[in-house]
Amino acid sequence: MAIKVGVFGAAGRMGRTVCEAVCADPDLDLVAAVDPHHEGLDLRSVTGVDCDLHIGMDGGSLADAGATVAVDFTDAAGARENLHWCAEYGVHAVVGTTGLTDDDLDELRSIFTRSNCVVAPNFAIGAVLMMRFAELAAPWFPTAEIVELHHDAKVDAPSGTAMLTARRMAAASADWADDPTVDHVVEGARGGRGPGGIPVHSLRLRGLVAHQEVLLGATGQSLTIRHDSYDRSSFMPGVILAVKAVGDRPGLTVGLDSILGLSPDSRCSALEDRARADAQAATPKRVLTSVVNRSSGRAPWRRTSSWKSRTSNASPAASIAVSRRAVIRRSPTL
Repeated sequence: MAIKVGVFGAAGRMGRTVCEAVCADPDLDLVAAVDPHHEGLDLRSVTGVDCDLHIGMDGGSLADAGATVAVDFTDAAGARENLHWCAEYGVHAVVGTTGLTDDDLDELRSIFTRSNCVVAPNFAIGAVLMMRFAELAAPWFPTAEIVELHHDAKVDAPSGTAMLTARRMAAASADWADDPTVDHVVEGARGGRGPGGIPVHSLRLRGLVAHQEVLLGATGQSLTIRHDSYDRSSFMPGVILAVKAVGDRPGLTVGLDSILGLSPDSRCSALEDRARADAQAATPKRVLTSVVNRSSGRAPWRRTSSWKSRTSNASPAASIAVSRRAVIRRSPTL
């Protein structure tokens, strides 16, 4: 049975792209479109999406149509209201609206008890990977800065993607060099300070969609990780994935990492599933060597050094930070 989907902000740039993507997916059924600025108008005439719907005023349109999942691409104030409605009426929510604060996320954790919610600052698969790569690289570089570039109609800065990237990098390493700048010829020239004191720079230019660079530097080398979205269609595979997955993810999920299998828990689950499949098809000898330790994601017969043993229950980023210190201690010339 197709999942019934309603879209908040259906007449906006992202909203109309979501409507089009939902209509194109055979497993989804667009049953409601909400935009208070276009209430009562035909969706086809407003967005060009070939669907026989009239745009509704509020969440009541979703309730009338029996929607089980709502997608929200509005603004922070509108999203707060829409998400409270979803939580109250037991409708799952997929949220791409930026500008939500940590306090907002804490509130969503408390109110989504009858239904589930996925909030992601960026639904482009490449952007999710960019953040993961930056998190992995952070412990190995003493300096880093983030530059995010967006279209000139974006109202919040820095972007949610930039803030989440900085937060994850700061969690992966607390060992950042001090900024040597003492003479600020133009106030703000060194950007704003994100989590961990990582400088974040925001650019707003016509002709852009969504872009971000993470620049990391160490003695004699630098690493640049960049992602570019040239069209809003780049976000749709992630949105559709979240719409199909949100019903199976209790409470609040922030980011697509766990849905894509990039988070530690999901990687452990994937390893365990693979181990069980191996065990079913293997001889007893192979079964013994295929069992995977849940806490470390590592086969028990693999030898580990003492520092790895001490950090087997730590997050991958924390383990990397420990490994970096161990390497530096053993190799003073690095």
